[in-house]
Amino acid sequence: MKLPESIRLSAAEPSDADRLAELRAEALFESLNQLGRYSEQGVRERFHRSFDPAFTRIIETDGEFAGCIALKPAEDGYLLEHFYLRQETRGSGVGAEVLGRVLAEAALADPAAAVRLNVLQGSAARRLYERFGFETESEDEIDVFMILRPEPEA
Repeated sequence: MKLPESIRLSAAEPSDADRLAELRAEALFESLNQLGRYSEQGVRERFHRSFDPAFTRIIETDGEFAGCIALKPAEDGYLLEHFYLRQETRGSGVGAEVLGRVLAEAALADPAAAVRLNVLQGSAARRLYERFGFETESEDEIDVFMILRPEPEA
């Protein structure tokens, strides 16, 4: 699968909540089932509780909806969350391109900021985060909590 010709990030709107909650349910179905934690209602409710359109971006590839990503300010940097891609987009390089862009924006805005995220145990997404320099900070039976520390100043 090759990288689409265009990848666009645009601001999310409050009206995007339901379709993004559905995307989350689709994206996490397999991983949550493997962990014995999938809940048809819970997976969507959790998204709705933490969705903030002010910090969420819609991902489009070649003009088509492909996913979403959120980067929220946190105590000592940022929290990366709600990074979901539609099934047909995964594995095409879109995730790496989008993650690279968002991390570059964060580093430009605040070079001293750490970026934290959590990923489900067994998720293939963990390899992507590790390629970008995220390290495991802690983990439990469900989640792996990762951090990307800022580059030390020269």
